Amino acid sequence: MEHPAYGALRPVTRYASVLLAQNPSPMTLEGTNTWVVREPDSGDCVVIDPGPADAEHLRLVADHGPVSLVLLTHHHSDHTGGVARFAELTGAPVRALDPALCRGAEALRDGEIVKAGGVQLRVIATAGHTADSVCFVAEHDEPAVFTGDSVLGRGTTVVAHPDGHLGSYLKSLRLLAELPTGLRVLPGHGPELPDVRAIAAAYLEHRGQRLDQVRAAIREQGPNTTPRQVVEVVYVDVDRSVWPAAELTVQAQLAYLREQGELS
Repeated sequence: MEHPAYGALRPVTRYASVLLAQNPSPMTLEGTNTWVVREPDSGDCVVIDPGPADAEHLRLVADHGPVSLVLLTHHHSDHTGGVARFAELTGAPVRALDPALCRGAEALRDGEIVKAGGVQLRVIATAGHTADSVCFVAEHDEPAVFTGDSVLGRGTTVVAHPDGHLGSYLKSLRLLAELPTGLRVLPGHGPELPDVRAIAAAYLEHRGQRLDQVRAAIREQGPNTTPRQVVEVVYVDVDRSVWPAAELTVQAQLAYLREQGELS
């Protein structure tokens, strides 16, 4: 589905609406998705990822309050840059897996059930894109999973060494692939998707293909091949503007192959 103009709150499910931040880029796609979560009859809402330090975006999100809780999917600034100001605007506590990101509340725990805005959200730790990445499963008659950057609405996720860890990410994708069929993906960037199991399986296949390409590049160019040389072969189909991120991903891939005993 196409995103609306910036500043417009778009309902996606009965309880989840998205407001797009004005920070488009090759890495953020159309921009960061800020999710406003509440049942229609609830007097408060939960905000997932307030977004960057954009005063107008933060004000627009706050206007849809009252906000009783802020949840963060991970620490990257396009999701959290505005969180301090947003907490001031709303007075809402902030929770994340990393205690350093929390304000007025304790850190999230894997498997915890968070209840606010009339909605029940189950926390799933999904390390890989970052060490502190989490997803939130809405346990609801209209089920969905808020995936942050663990799964995007279009394209694939960067796993940037050293914070990003490919072995952890593959484990997280397998976990998402085991969720019930039919859970909609409500991502941190890009449009929503119909089934998290299907997209996680596709991500796993893609990662396997990329690893095979990295192995082939090393066999062809030798054990002293640099990450940049691998990028020039394996990511030749990717826009050069994101090659620096691809190089960090290659570093994560090489680290994974070393962990698996395939490289010295």
